[in-house]
Amino acid sequence: MPELPDVEGFRNVLNTCGRGRRIRHVDVRDAGVLRGVTARRLRREVEGRRLGRPVRHGKLLVVPIGDGRALIWHFGMTGRLVCCRAAEPLHPHDRVVLTLHGERQLRYRDQRKLQGLRLAAEPRELERLLARLGPDALEMSRPAFTKLLSKRRGAVKGVLMDQSSIAGLGNLLSDEILWRARVAPGRAARELSDAEARHVFTAMRGVLATATRAGRVPPRRTWLTGHRDDTEPTCPRCGGRLRARRVAGRHTACCDHCQH
Repeated sequence: MPELPDVEGFRNVLNTCGRGRRIRHVDVRDAGVLRGVTARRLRREVEGRRLGRPVRHGKLLVVPIGDGRALIWHFGMTGRLVCCRAAEPLHPHDRVVLTLHGERQLRYRDQRKLQGLRLAAEPRELERLLARLGPDALEMSRPAFTKLLSKRRGAVKGVLMDQSSIAGLGNLLSDEILWRARVAPGRAARELSDAEARHVFTAMRGVLATATRAGRVPPRRTWLTGHRDDTEPTCPRCGGRLRARRVAGRHTACCDHCQH
């Protein structure tokens, strides 16, 4: 599932492939990924416009196209943004294709179609959408982060994954962060000590820094992420068996020996 680092990678794709280029044609190959806009309206309001500087907030990628309008991508479970030459064959999961001047194409490719593409026709629409989200995980200060944890009743993993509290973290990142901080994912967030909350924040910033550079959550063997899909997953720190459980409704990997 695309999380903050993946979307940052998609932002770089759009920056290098499309920024400043005019959209010649919009081909909606599957309207099932459109949210709040029809294919006809999307073509009418987007064709001929120039792609501006893309910005990311949490898992959303926002691209201004002039006159207060913006395209907004939410990549769901399997979405991605791909830069191609216009002559390259289409992939079966290419749902929306933007053909740009210079014979380049930006293709929204998504197998499961759980989210997709929106059009904000005016700044207030974008503001309302962003207002539902918490601060971006990369922009939170440590005092704001520790204050947030101290006020929440639920499991700390659930707080990390709640996009209205912190925008950008998903299942893989949350497990990795809590494993690095040596905090059990099912612990009540407000019961963490100040020192534990600081450790979680430090782990979050470190994991995001590395993952953002990679454009993904890297499956390194020194990371929890690099072991969770093994047949018999073990903790890369202590060698103990990783435990699989459900926390905050999500599949969770953790080490009972390292995380308390």
